[in-house]
Amino acid sequence: MKFGVFYEHQLPRPWTPNSEYELFQNSLAQVELADRLGYDYIWEVEHHFLEEYSHSASPEVFLAAASQRTKNIRLGHGIIQLTTNQPHRVAERVATLDLISGGRVELGMGEGAGPAELHPFNVRVRDKRDRWEEAVQAIIPMFTRDSWEFHGKYHDFPARNVVPKPYQKPHPPLWVACSNIRTIAEAGQWGMGALGFSFVSPDAAKAWVHRYYNTYLHHPRRLTDYATNPNIAIVNGFMCAPTDEEALEKAAGWTFFIFALGYYGRKGVDAPGQGNLWEEYQAWRGTEKAQQALRNGLIGSPDTIRKRLRQFADAHVDQVILLNQAGKTTHQDICESLELFAKEVMPEFHDGEAAHQAWKQEVLNQRIVLEELDTEPYDLYAHQNEDIVRLTPEQLKQRMAEKERATA
Repeated sequence: MKFGVFYEHQLPRPWTPNSEYELFQNSLAQVELADRLGYDYIWEVEHHFLEEYSHSASPEVFLAAASQRTKNIRLGHGIIQLTTNQPHRVAERVATLDLISGGRVELGMGEGAGPAELHPFNVRVRDKRDRWEEAVQAIIPMFTRDSWEFHGKYHDFPARNVVPKPYQKPHPPLWVACSNIRTIAEAGQWGMGALGFSFVSPDAAKAWVHRYYNTYLHHPRRLTDYATNPNIAIVNGFMCAPTDEEALEKAAGWTFFIFALGYYGRKGVDAPGQGNLWEEYQAWRGTEKAQQALRNGLIGSPDTIRKRLRQFADAHVDQVILLNQAGKTTHQDICESLELFAKEVMPEFHDGEAAHQAWKQEVLNQRIVLEELDTEPYDLYAHQNEDIVRLTPEQLKQRMAEKERATA
């Protein structure tokens, strides 16, 4: 199993004149540390106008800066919004970053959230999936063709040679955001890596991994001609400390992440420049829902986190992406957490990577046939961004029983 670190660039109020400067400088220092410690990926989002929740509007700039302070770590767009960027500019920026980093770019692509982000770009939410698919078809050939034109519903441009071309051939590995859990199966059909949130249980992880590879192999629906990237990565709240109690005390940022995500999903941007999510969050942080979120995260001592990760490894998840920079989690706590995890937990799972890759190759060569498992019991939350807190297995059983009674 491989490990990434995840950045939204969260910045709860109140702010000082130097808050954003300190946020970005600390994040770069953390990435530099992660590279030295042997982490495999950093992932940087793209969001617009989502105050406090995400101040990451230009991920290519941050990743370019990170590329010059690191040597080995992969630089992941997690994701670029194809709905709010011109196809040519996406191709140009990704290729440039790939060149200056020596071929370390991972290209995650997504649709953007809702009206708060899309409407200022004159993009309708109802069109975002169609726009995304068309943008993929428009962008990918730019990486390899010396002359490329495209005439679609949303994008129309004459023949041009889009330069520069990426260092990696034919292009950086492709990923898709799976904020809706059903997109994991579609990611398999598209032949792209799946970037999603953590699963509700080990059984759910196994079921969705099987679904992903079976759709990848038996129900392909590639959007255009590109190199496929069979991979499943999950994001989870993270804090590693010497004891479970210390980790839980330091991990409140994860609950702010969940609150703010839900807030923008429900309300959008209702008072630009005037809101205060941190203040509104205070009443929610003590709820049972918030406490359940802490229990569901990769939050605890090395031994506690190790036990949970073994479940994901047994399900053959490729990568776990650790969300440490959230809420008001301090720079010191983030660095100490990364260091302790790298020393006490990561080596075991890095050592198992060769065996995992051998298993994957057997699956892709169809010498191992994966059973078709039912994902419906784990599909009760259709859209993860509406409520990222997972149900426990007991809650799932109760919800399924309620569903059966309702349809009886």
